[in-house]
Amino acid sequence: MIFGELCDTIFALCKNKNDTKLHSEELEAEIFSLSKTELIPLVSNAGIIPESIAHDSSEEKLFTKATEIILAKCFQELGLKAETIKTRSGCADVSAKSRFHNYSLVADAKAFRLSRTAKNQKDFKVEAMDSWRKEADYAVLACPYFQYPKKASQIYEQAITRNVLLFSWEYIRFLLENDIAENEKIDLSFVWNQSAFIAHSITADKIQNRFLEAQDKNIVLQLGLEYRNFLSALKKDKEEIICRSEKEIAYWQKKRNEIQSYTREKAVSELISSLKINEKISAIESFSVSLMEEDLEKNNDE
Repeated sequence: MIFGELCDTIFALCKNKNDTKLHSEELEAEIFSLSKTELIPLVSNAGIIPESIAHDSSEEKLFTKATEIILAKCFQELGLKAETIKTRSGCADVSAKSRFHNYSLVADAKAFRLSRTAKNQKDFKVEAMDSWRKEADYAVLACPYFQYPKKASQIYEQAITRNVLLFSWEYIRFLLENDIAENEKIDLSFVWNQSAFIAHSITADKIQNRFLEAQDKNIVLQLGLEYRNFLSALKKDKEEIICRSEKEIAYWQKKRNEIQSYTREKAVSELISSLKINEKISAIESFSVSLMEEDLEKNNDE
């Protein structure tokens, strides 16, 4: 399944139906039916929210759900039993259990817009992941690799202190492309336990600028793979993101050209709509009317 097909499906579902639960179920059935070969193109793009999807829209909510489903499917391809967590508040997105080695984990899928560059430690929810693990052995954060802070950040210390894995979609793709999957002989728990390993192998003063590098080497070498191949895969990932960036830029350039062609009346109408002015006026009026009705009821009672 190519990424464009997934986006088309999301737009079609949101246009034709209003049942969010049904949307999610349809997406889950479709994504869980994919082969590993069909899944990998989605993994490569899951960490980037398309600019064509409006912020805080039903499409954005469904795209977020799709990333959770993709993550669960990835764990399945890695040999674990995995499912999305249906409860929506105060929990992770995915739960998974080893079929062979008696451990469990929870995971959270993260996706960002290329147009949103400013992020803080709260965006990564490392501390929340620690609390969301509950009885699970490990907590895993699946985030776009190149969105992790390049400079000093609290998330690296938090990850080590709380043993939360700062994983990425790029790691997952590399594992899938190299046919890594857990079995009776292969135990992937060392992957999910990387932050604890790093805590004992890197001095505190070097954690900030060496965390991801150390983790990269640990995971790849412990899997018996070539580190240079991992670096080549990251380079390919970076090139694909640059290509994706060009498409996202083209979307906004087209949108800018459309706006520049607006008549004055059309521009004013679009601005009023984008600010949701009419909806806000209606909400205030409704609240004001409810207060007046309360007074009328009290006066009638008296």
